[in-house]
Amino acid sequence: MTNGSSTAPVVAISGAGSGLGAAMAKTFASAGYRVVVTDQHEDRARQVADRLDGEGHWACAMDVTDSAQWARLDDEIGTRYGRLDVLINNAGVATGGMLGETPLDDWTWVLDIDLMGVVRGCHQFVDRFRGQGHGHIINVASFAGLAGAPAIASYGTAKAGVIALSEMLRAELAPAGVEVSVLCPAFVTTKLTETMRAPDGDYAERVQRWMARSGVSAEDVAAVVLSAVRRPKFMLLTHRDTRWMYRLKRWFPELYFRIMMKQMRRMMPEAGKTSR
Repeated sequence: MTNGSSTAPVVAISGAGSGLGAAMAKTFASAGYRVVVTDQHEDRARQVADRLDGEGHWACAMDVTDSAQWARLDDEIGTRYGRLDVLINNAGVATGGMLGETPLDDWTWVLDIDLMGVVRGCHQFVDRFRGQGHGHIINVASFAGLAGAPAIASYGTAKAGVIALSEMLRAELAPAGVEVSVLCPAFVTTKLTETMRAPDGDYAERVQRWMARSGVSAEDVAAVVLSAVRRPKFMLLTHRDTRWMYRLKRWFPELYFRIMMKQMRRMMPEAGKTSR
């Protein structure tokens, strides 16, 4: 596969072999970007890259928990393209369960991928962006990182860390002319539940139902991301109800808490109970 026009912008997306990552790859390719499709499973990455519009796309296997693989990706992007315009730290997994019921191994697993995977990506590419004097980093978090909801403590903590990291990175990179955004979607139909870990065997099924009812697709979210690159915006809330909930939490935190608990009791009656 050729590298296409040498002037076409380049986007690298982790976890782009399926779901939201694949939707973003398609959206950016259709907008004229050369897309670096990375995924833990190389066959998935290649399948996505082969279906993209345009030329200059490249697929490779990458484990976001391996710093050496991030370094190799950086080197290869430099060799192939000589530039990187957008980095999307998208790869992630999900966990569920009440704090005391969630094994510490699950905490380590989700933090290493969802938070430290983003840290590694930013850490590896930040000097390249500074040197270029332009570019955009999109870190994929979740509304779970803002909501403070029960039964997702490990996942929500990882995503809250991504939000905090993005806020600080934004301030660090602004003087260099580099943009940072953090994406905080709510439920979107993806393959996230395929690898989900939760003490409750029915948790993934409930999440799948919430995904199906959300009314927001992966393609909708991808369009928000592309729009934020074209017209930079930091906080990307993709679901209408999360926009007012975010403002409500900031301005009236106690009222937000009461409303949230009412909603959670309706959605997940067992959230306030223990397994004992």
